[in-house]
Amino acid sequence: MEFLGISWVEWVGYAAMATVLVSFLMKSVTKLRIVNSFGCLLFVFYGFVLEPISKPIIITNFAIFSINIYYLLKK
Repeated sequence: MEFLGISWVEWVGYAAMATVLVSFLMKSVTKLRIVNSFGCLLFVFYGFVLEPISKPIIITNFAIFSINIYYLLKK
């Protein structure tokens, strides 16, 4: 399935990228971590749906997601 000549998998990657980028515009660190966590989860999903799967994308973004959750729960 494609939209504008771009596969749905690639759209997931673009959505993840945009979400992570937007997270850095947040003034509140808490909001930054929440939005960034969502972007990281999108990247983890993206890593799994790529053919072949991308372990570096999955591992890196899961680690960042875990760090974000740790600091969100620490407060």
